[in-house]
Parts: sequence; C-alpha cells; structure tokens
Amino acid sequence: MKFTVRFYTKTGNTKKLAEAIAQELGVEALPLSEPVTEATDILFLGNSYYAFDIDPKVKAFIKSLDKSKVGKIVNFGSAAMLNSTYKKVKAEASKVGIPMDEKEFHCKGEFKWLHKGRPNEDDLKAIAEFARQYK
Repeated sequence: MKFTVRFYTKTGNTKKLAEAIAQELGVEALPLSEPVTEATDILFLGNSYYAFDIDPKVKAFIKSLDKSKVGKIVNFGSAAMLNSTYKKVKAEASKVGIPMDEKEFHCKGEFKWLHKGRPNEDDLKAIAEFARQYK
C-alpha cells in the first residue's frame, strides 16, 4: 500500500497532525505546494476551515490531482470553532472523480485563546492510531 501525506495550514496545527500520520506510515508530510506526482493508494489530505470554507489553495490542489494516480482521499484536520471539512473536500474530490474514504480524523486546534495547546499529545497519538488502521 502506497501512502502520501499533504497538508495546508495557516497556524501549524494541521502540520503537526500530518507529521504524526507520516511518521506512523513511514512517509514524508509535505505542504500542498508539493504536487502528487507518483501513484498513491491513499492520499491523506490535511486542511481546516478558514472563513467558513476550505481555503482556495486546498480546492486548487484537489483540482490538480490526477484521478489515475490517487486511489482515494482520507481527510484530516483541526479547527478551533467549526468541525469537519469532510463534505467540502468530498465535493471538490467528486469534481475530479477521486473517491473519499468514509472515515476521517478531526480534532480541536488552537486559535488565539481557544483550545490552548491543541492538538496535544493525546491528539497526536489518536491520529497515529487512526493512520495505523490503513497499514
């Protein structure tokens, strides 16, 4: 099974989650600025809500994906106020014909005074355990 990890973050929270997944799977977590050039069975895609939507860079990244190279997307992320970006990411992935896994990982993320220290060690352990199920 071939894994790829890409993420978009403005605060660093999603990067922490991406690095925990990558460490568990023995791959490198890279920002969205690094395209997916090799075939992958599972693309772990980290993102969050910004102004009540996924960032345009996330949408552009998904649009750039080659459906013949990506088996499916597994969504993950963190947010201070809103929950899962799953539906937004799935809508974009559907436009390019890439299926989404039904499971995802989401946790609270620190923003200003909210959720200090999140994602924390427990969150990082939980996302590593989440990734382990795909091995």
